[in-house]
Amino acid sequence: MTGSEQAFRLTVVPGVVIDKWARTWAQRRPKTALELVPAEAADAPGLMPERADAGLVRLPVDRDVLHAIPLYTEQTVVIVPRDHVLNAADELTLAEIEEIGDPLLFPHDDVIPWEKPPQTSVERPETTATAVEWAAAGVGLLVAPQSLARLYHRKDLKYRPVSDAPSSSVALAWPRDAHSDLVEEMIGIVRGRTANSTRGRQGR
Repeated sequence: MTGSEQAFRLTVVPGVVIDKWARTWAQRRPKTALELVPAEAADAPGLMPERADAGLVRLPVDRDVLHAIPLYTEQTVVIVPRDHVLNAADELTLAEIEEIGDPLLFPHDDVIPWEKPPQTSVERPETTATAVEWAAAGVGLLVAPQSLARLYHRKDLKYRPVSDAPSSSVALAWPRDAHSDLVEEMIGIVRGRTANSTRGRQGR
């Protein structure tokens, strides 16, 4: 790009909202375009370093290959039809969900770190997006991170927090052999460092 540095490629998994960090990047690195590389959660780590310099990914990742800084852990929710009896509760447990007797949907791209994956009596949907459609059709209930419930929001569905379900965590990751000033800049942005403190770290 004429007059610009090479772009910084950042892979982003579904559910991660990048807007605030992207605006901060544009302010601090106006000559370096932030190129977002959308990827499914299971695929994102493998895109580095060939297609992405760093990534906003879901843990766990292979720590022998990638550095990772955990950023936040999401609330886990259950997604149910709007008229479902579970909507009467403000918060639920897994046992309360199981007592209802509705099948749990367990998509192939599930990102909840289950110690013991849910036993389900229905076919596994390929994706979380498809599982949401199945939930709306009354096929079963879906346990997922709140960000994915929001991403695939439908007017005929509601979601409720699940207090004892495992939680999915999001991290900034990058290849162990590819640390750079641009990676350090992104670390500063996602950690909320000021521009001055970030420059100070780069100068050391």
